[in-house]
Amino acid sequence: MTKDTIQLPLLPLRGLLVFPSMVLHLDVGRDKSVTALEKAMMGDQTIFLAAQKKVSLDDPEPKDIYRIGTIAKVNQMLKLPNGTMRVLVEGLRRGEIIQFNEESEEFNVEIKEIEEQHDEKNEEEALMRSLLGQFEQYIKVSQKITKETLETVSDIDEPSRFADIITSHLSLKIKDKQELLETVNVKERLQQLIKLITNEKKVLDLEKKIGQRVKTSMEKTQKEYYLREQMKAIQKELGEKDGKSGEVGKLREKVEESDMPERIVEVAMKELDRFEKVPQSSAESSVIRNYVEWLIALPWTEKTKDTIEIDNAHKILDRDHYGLEKVKERILEYLAVQKLTQSIKGPILCLVGPPGVGKTSLAKSIARSINRNFVRASLGGIRDDAEIRGHRRTYIGAMPGRIIQGMKKAKTVNPVFLLDEIDKMSNDFRGDPSAAMLEVLDPEQNSNFSDHFIEETYDLSNVLFVATANYVNNIPGPLLDRMELISISGYTEVEKLHIAKEHLLSKQLKENGLTKNNLQIRDDALLKLIRTYTREAGVRGLERQLATLCRKAAKIIISKEKKRVVVTEKSIEELLGKPVFRYGVMEQENQVGAATGLAYTAAGGDTLSIEVSHYPGKGKLTLTGKLGDVMQESAQAAFSYIRSRAKELSINPDFYETYDIHIHVPEGATPKDGPSAGITMATALVSALTGRAVKKEVGMTGEITLRGRVLPIGGLKEKSLSAHRAGITTIIIPEDNEKDIEDIPESVRSGLTFIKVNHLDQVLKHALVEEKNESK
Repeated sequence: MTKDTIQLPLLPLRGLLVFPSMVLHLDVGRDKSVTALEKAMMGDQTIFLAAQKKVSLDDPEPKDIYRIGTIAKVNQMLKLPNGTMRVLVEGLRRGEIIQFNEESEEFNVEIKEIEEQHDEKNEEEALMRSLLGQFEQYIKVSQKITKETLETVSDIDEPSRFADIITSHLSLKIKDKQELLETVNVKERLQQLIKLITNEKKVLDLEKKIGQRVKTSMEKTQKEYYLREQMKAIQKELGEKDGKSGEVGKLREKVEESDMPERIVEVAMKELDRFEKVPQSSAESSVIRNYVEWLIALPWTEKTKDTIEIDNAHKILDRDHYGLEKVKERILEYLAVQKLTQSIKGPILCLVGPPGVGKTSLAKSIARSINRNFVRASLGGIRDDAEIRGHRRTYIGAMPGRIIQGMKKAKTVNPVFLLDEIDKMSNDFRGDPSAAMLEVLDPEQNSNFSDHFIEETYDLSNVLFVATANYVNNIPGPLLDRMELISISGYTEVEKLHIAKEHLLSKQLKENGLTKNNLQIRDDALLKLIRTYTREAGVRGLERQLATLCRKAAKIIISKEKKRVVVTEKSIEELLGKPVFRYGVMEQENQVGAATGLAYTAAGGDTLSIEVSHYPGKGKLTLTGKLGDVMQESAQAAFSYIRSRAKELSINPDFYETYDIHIHVPEGATPKDGPSAGITMATALVSALTGRAVKKEVGMTGEITLRGRVLPIGGLKEKSLSAHRAGITTIIIPEDNEKDIEDIPESVRSGLTFIKVNHLDQVLKHALVEEKNESK
């Protein structure tokens, strides 16, 4: 099968192959290759041609060269001006490298000539005919090979040469050509070549289809360009300047430059095509333009990078807000979970509390602490669900809802979004906006939030929603279920004093052009300001009064040329006038038929004096003082309990038939309601009917049942503060409220004695003066 080996110089080829019977021009520039050519020309002009495995190698090693190549003859060699050699080579036979003999100047290889293998002649003839037919079809599709080439190939009878010539005319990869060169069996080579040429023909057919498609698209584009230019010329003649086409062009550029998802880009482009066709005078024209501008303005992918550092967040919350320790702790827990899970999904925080306690500023602090944009949407007074979901574009003046409007203002897809006054939403015939809010606040649904105006789904899953409310009872149940409540009950007098000194006063001094050297407000004056000029849970009214003091001081400094104004407890009335409010104070002596209760109002805690009088009558019970239904029921329950226990309480069992009883709560112009005055009313009733006085230093709070049990109440912190302020030293509280004592500031807690009770008998034991020390 093989002949004797021969020694030949090697010429490595980059990016091409030479087959037997193939004549080809080569440009040779590498030093080793030029030396190999010169050595071949000095001999019998025979050289061995083998392809490199990697085209990029300039100095290949033996491992980088295919072993099977072509023994060729150098028919002509010409030196070009640039230093390279142009040679004409003719492939003769296949050969295999047996051994590399690398010298310093060129490759010298030992070659073994390969003899080709033939099978049955008829099979090879059939394969040749099939291959010729495929080659003819390939030429028609390719249009790069001349018909003369087909005629030349048709005249070849020898199968091996036939296959090699056709291979040399195909645009195959070097790897595929090398496989054909290495295939010694002619029949197998013909079969392999038929497969390759069939595949190439399919690729060329596909290229042709793509080319026709591109050509059609280009023709369409050119046609549109031509028509647009004509339209511009017509508009120019009509004096319409750039007209709508210029506007459409600018909008297209904005759409292409925006970060919209591909589906939104398609929608925008489709709308712009409509916009271009609709007359400018048409109402639909402005609707479409407005819609596209909204799509462009909305953030679709822009994000701010979260920087959740708990220590830094704690510092920001402490700097912005005094007190509110439990609220801050819950917010820090929330942020810690967000950092660990790297997910925004979780409970929606709802800050609940009276006006002015800092709910909105807390949300701003959250945004600042995690480096997110902040946006606020006020929901107070919303009655129409279109305010949340947006209006249909078919309506005149249609706009997106508050959520999408907020996202436009935020400019990122992950802001802190404050839903302010979520308890103020209502519903009527136009719809229920709270139902629309369910989709917004549900982490399982808001990734595909649908606004009626935008129509396309918008992802709200990256938004950190924070809601605020004044009253929990006004929030619909399903909406409340999606939120976690954080109660902010209000500030104590001590906390208000700190807030005024550390935050509010410095702010108002700056806004009114003053400094700490110009205006000094003593602590006793601030305390009087808090107690008698404001009545609130928050600090808004306090800030307004401080602003008034700053203005008064500024006027004195300018008009009287004073450098400094000092406000004391006595001088504050000269600046602000007589006190606006009075606060409850402890009775000066023990009273019969009068007990001091503790109330929790929207303005914080306060004392509540309850008076009972009885006189001859027929058992009529009268309640006055603008009492609510719950408070009236508490009075009825206390009255019924005393009737059932009259004998044990040393009360005439027939008192309800011989006496009329009047229960009055002073300050009748102020509405009062709630169950926590139950034990206070019962104590006042027993005091009046037995003649035993109530201790002046005792305040009490608790709900009463018909069996005399004392049930827990709310707002113990605020009630304790009001008692401390009024001079009360002992507070009777329900036993179940013992856990709430920890919430009371230490400065207040240390001055109070808490008596925990679970039955009215215990209340009377501690509240009433001993009978022997008091005459009836």
